[in-house]
Amino acid sequence: MDYDVLNVFCGPDGRHGNELGVVRDGTALPGRDERQAFAATLGFSETVFVDDPERGVVDIYTPTLRLPFAGHPCVGVAWLLDVPELVVPAGVVGARLDGEFSWIEARPEWAPPRTLRQFGSAAEVDALAVPPAGEWIYAWAWEDEAAGRVRARGFPGRDDGIVEDEATGAAALLLTGRLERALNIRQGRGSQILTAPQPGGLIEVGGRVRLASSP
Repeated sequence: MDYDVLNVFCGPDGRHGNELGVVRDGTALPGRDERQAFAATLGFSETVFVDDPERGVVDIYTPTLRLPFAGHPCVGVAWLLDVPELVVPAGVVGARLDGEFSWIEARPEWAPPRTLRQFGSAAEVDALAVPPAGEWIYAWAWEDEAAGRVRARGFPGRDDGIVEDEATGAAALLLTGRLERALNIRQGRGSQILTAPQPGGLIEVGGRVRLASSP
């Protein structure tokens, strides 16, 4: 099975980012069970199957479940397909490319549940051990509140082999919705996520995307 591997939400130096598998020809694996098994085999935090590249219809899986929406897969596949919108089970996601950044526009209520847990300092977030499975925790702290700079780490808690998510667009979407302001988030080892509230309850989430490998 041919697939691309992208790094999504890379840092300013082009490093890091969350790995994403993209099967450009989703018709090669049409069944949900087949897709779920393939996503589990790849072992990335998410894998995307493209069902219609011109309309941007995509299907998103973790190693253990199908998602109606997810941030880093949408940002990554929007960059790869260069389309004005994506269609996911949750709704229509706006998409655009702007220089080195790929952006999506989505609603916070589309994001899967996350526990947003604030800490007193970036050092406290850095020192956290991986918590027990059972709860998706987005640990965050202000690095510079006036400038909107945030330090964050994401712990999926799904017991599927992904103990820490390097960069999490859906959680960034939820945090931006709660704080109601634009954010510059440093997550994981050095990934960067940018967000900005938009009219009508929408939020933009953007970052750099790099092609790590292709068929």
